Amino acid sequence: MGNCFLDVEGRKQAVGGVQHSSIATNNNNAGHNDAVEFFYRSRGLQQRFTRVELSLSAINLRDHDIISKPKIVTVFNLSHTLKLKDQDFLGEATCVLSEVLTKKHRSLTLNLCSKIGHVGLRNLGVLTIHAKETIASRRVVEMMLHCSYLDNKDIFSKSDPFLRISRVVESGGSIPICKAEVVNNNLNPKWKSLCLSMQQFGSKDNPLTIECFDFNSSGKHSLIGGRLGKIHEGRNGANLTITSHHGHKKVLKGELYVDQFCEKEQYSFLDYVSCGFELNFMVAVDFTASNGNPWNPDSLHYIDPSGQLNSYQKAILEVGEVVQFYDSDRRFPAWGFGVEGIMYVYASALHYVTLAGPTLFGQVIKTATQIASQSVSYNSKKYFVLLIITDGVLTDLQEMKDALVKASDLPLSILIVGVGGADFGQMDVLDANKGQRLESSTDLVATRDIVQFVPMQDVHGGHIFVVQALLEDLPRQFLTYMRCRDIKPHPLYKAQASSS
Repeated sequence: MGNCFLDVEGRKQAVGGVQHSSIATNNNNAGHNDAVEFFYRSRGLQQRFTRVELSLSAINLRDHDIISKPKIVTVFNLSHTLKLKDQDFLGEATCVLSEVLTKKHRSLTLNLCSKIGHVGLRNLGVLTIHAKETIASRRVVEMMLHCSYLDNKDIFSKSDPFLRISRVVESGGSIPICKAEVVNNNLNPKWKSLCLSMQQFGSKDNPLTIECFDFNSSGKHSLIGGRLGKIHEGRNGANLTITSHHGHKKVLKGELYVDQFCEKEQYSFLDYVSCGFELNFMVAVDFTASNGNPWNPDSLHYIDPSGQLNSYQKAILEVGEVVQFYDSDRRFPAWGFGVEGIMYVYASALHYVTLAGPTLFGQVIKTATQIASQSVSYNSKKYFVLLIITDGVLTDLQEMKDALVKASDLPLSILIVGVGGADFGQMDVLDANKGQRLESSTDLVATRDIVQFVPMQDVHGGHIFVVQALLEDLPRQFLTYMRCRDIKPHPLYKAQASSS
């Protein structure tokens, strides 16, 4: 089922290319989501795919062997399980993956120490950890296509064409690898740039099947025409063909053009993080009256004396403790509009805020936008993440849309967690996962999707999977911003050498 593309109402966006794939679960070059990786492993959970390889080396270890000296040089994937019960304990060191990834050359050196509770053991040796991203290739193929003089398949309007591209395999069949977006009511459509990994594309010598369909909301799309060939040879245009029920091939008037075809290197999320780019975390908490009196146990803001966290605390803690490892100072601004520092501020705020309404997001997003905008003016290597936790229905939807459209040009992502039992239908409008970009009141269109929304009660498995859903989309939004502006991750050691 991995190569099937769902083409029904609401699924008019492009599918399958590098920039459209799920970061954490698909084998492409978009970037390993180590934020989700850390979140899983810190709780003893197993993520489905891992793409970071660690190599370990140690020196000056304690000597437990009579004949030989201990020496460790080993390489393993994060999915490996090591059997330690039959081994001699020589020392231990603790770190999180992001600490390794954000160091120069992705290497971290730690002093080994004794187990917790054991004293008197010093100078147990030194352990060096080096991380490597295990991807097959960083090379990608980028192409831009358009058609002219397509046959019209609709009666009362023009066709709504989209492309499906498939790779021909040795068995003679073909495997769909991507689908271009639907262009409504147009017989001379031009599609957005498509980006395919070399694993998807194969090589220049492999022919591709390109089919053009007329979109129908029922899912039964009409084939307009297609062509088989080496795509980089089609710059001058090639006539589409269609095969009749009797097997006869008819050459059509419509033509397919390759406006751009190039190979280039595609950088991953890890490339940017290891070169000094940081995620700066900001939090906005909903203190409106709909949450209930904080001193009543049925309130969403109720602080349980037993220490059990409420939904707001869970969201702050789970998202914050992951994002903090990509923020150099680990100090975050927290705002209340009607990680420990934020947790303290949140609990303290409940003693003096007066819960009221309505639920207004616009001003919060404008404030985050100002902070991100200032960072751009200073040419800073910062990307901002705003976490909004709310129980309410928006009362300033259009103002929020306007703010989000403006913010889409900035290094900013917005994660929204819905708590409680309210109707969060409006949030689906803000989260452009269905391919419909936000529009402002002045008809401006968002340059990219920057919102990810998850309601807590709708996620099977509890708050752990809320955080997974939120953070899986974050690297994609980060990379979309960097790639659209052609911002490349220059290695730290090169930058330091050039400035000295």
